[in-house]
Amino acid sequence: MPRPEREGDRRTGTVVLGRAGADEAAVAAAEERLGRRLPPSYRQFLSVSDGWYVDQMAGVYRLGGVADIDWFGDPYGMTPMYERDLGADPSPEETLLAGMWRRALRLETDSDMTYALLDPGDRDEDGEWALYVYKGWSGEFPDRYPSFRAYMEAMYRHFHATRAERADFVNATTREQDARVERARLLALRGRHEEAVPLLEEASGFGRPHSAVLLNQVRHFLAPHRSRGYGGLVAEPGCLPEVLPVEAMERARDARRPGGDDHWLGMMAARGVARETAEAVLGALRDGSHRYAPQGAWGRAVAEALESARWGAGDAAWRVLREALPRWEQPGPGLIVPLGLLADPVLGPLVTPERGREVLATPRAGQRGPAPDPAPDLDPPGLGWLAEPAAHRASLGSGYRGVWVEGVDPARLPGLIGEEGAVLSSPVRPFDMSRLAVGVHGREDVEPWEDRAVASVGRSGPWAFAFDGYGHSRFGPRFRSPAAAASAGGRAVVVWCDRGPGDPEGPPVAFHLSVAERSTELYAFTVRGTETERSGAIPEALDPDRLFGPGADGVGGERRALDALYGELGLALPRFALTRGRLPAFTTRSWTRAPREGERFAHLSFTRTRR
Repeated sequence: MPRPEREGDRRTGTVVLGRAGADEAAVAAAEERLGRRLPPSYRQFLSVSDGWYVDQMAGVYRLGGVADIDWFGDPYGMTPMYERDLGADPSPEETLLAGMWRRALRLETDSDMTYALLDPGDRDEDGEWALYVYKGWSGEFPDRYPSFRAYMEAMYRHFHATRAERADFVNATTREQDARVERARLLALRGRHEEAVPLLEEASGFGRPHSAVLLNQVRHFLAPHRSRGYGGLVAEPGCLPEVLPVEAMERARDARRPGGDDHWLGMMAARGVARETAEAVLGALRDGSHRYAPQGAWGRAVAEALESARWGAGDAAWRVLREALPRWEQPGPGLIVPLGLLADPVLGPLVTPERGREVLATPRAGQRGPAPDPAPDLDPPGLGWLAEPAAHRASLGSGYRGVWVEGVDPARLPGLIGEEGAVLSSPVRPFDMSRLAVGVHGREDVEPWEDRAVASVGRSGPWAFAFDGYGHSRFGPRFRSPAAAASAGGRAVVVWCDRGPGDPEGPPVAFHLSVAERSTELYAFTVRGTETERSGAIPEALDPDRLFGPGADGVGGERRALDALYGELGLALPRFALTRGRLPAFTTRSWTRAPREGERFAHLSFTRTRR
């Protein structure tokens, strides 16, 4: 049980927060009056301090002594309200809370409509009673503490936390907690974050400077896609380029809330960030142009990793970062991780929880310690994952199509198969690709018969690829393979798997392959159910009769075809980049030809309106 603290005051001198303890006879007399033996930690408290006086203790100003405590008696009729909300099958916790109001012992004698209630009906094996704090003005459920001791320890921490900003508030507790913060900081840099976390959690409860900021950095890498706050760290020397983009990430995702930018910019200004600087970072995050660019050996590794990751080679990029991580240097003493990595549109998504733990477990910034086991790679080889259940193809639609061109830079693909004026975009999230695909067909310059794809661009081995797994186009009789046009820059392969509008897990209604070189189609086949169209000299390994022949179900045939394309031609796709990362994109030419004279086609469009 915390001893009564003394709080210094320059004007009034020292104020004692507790009172002299009650003797055993006084406690026993109170128990006789109440008809119950008090719980152990509360009895111990009364023997140390017969009541408690404090300016504010989370809504409670004074706790009474043995002469003041009495049964609450539910004077405000809370029991019927809570009983009405129990429902047909209430939990034990809900039942206890509903009955607490009539049987609880009231402890406070001065408060802001806040009640400290000990419940004899909510007991543990040690005889402790749960303590509920109910803020009558809040409309919320009471806060529950497992015992009076747990409540007083929480209030002890609260007492220190509310005074943590005062330079004159120093005592044995503050010195001890500050030492814990420094020890935790060094442990974290040595890769021993699991030892650092409980130290930081305790110090944060006491409101000690830097504890919450350090703890949030660890938690952010354990759960990389949950936002965290970093307070004044953004204003510390050297920290702004790392911290400001991370602080801006959530705001950048939420562009629709009116006045939200002004509020956020005002918060940054209050932390010492110039408005134009904050606006520039926010804009770069929104348009995908922001890049993490630290200094030194770590910065050179980041640049190298970015070149791999921008075309989809996430596992290779992570290996570069992993090797360089021990050479990361702190831009400022308040940073214990390369925080800015999380805000990079291309590299940030690579930091999965497993990789975040790997970062935290790696000694860095000149500290020593054992290296952790490397996190496993995320991309399976080949194309077979496209035939797996939808859960493994998150963010993709049911069907897919792609173009692979051998030996060319991915940046050349818009010139080979792109619509007029096509250029590569900034990296695009998979979530946004479907919206972009739909938007193309609403443009005035796109004919109703056209089927232009919005394709993600990357590189896999010697092949540059343009992949569309987000649209909802159907393989039809006017299909025009882009293989010949793409092969002007090298051998080109086109694959289209159309599963139709029905079962996304079912067999494809059409599977097409075409291969071209030097602007000439070499061979092709299209499988629809039991019918196969073929042309050219198809290699035995890719023979559609062998892949989709009698006795082979459709899903199995698709998987065999994808595996054969990997084995025969080396075709592959980076699953992580396409489903969870970011890749640049462009709009292709139409995959369907114009209707010939006498041919008919139908075009349907749907517009969603609010009722």
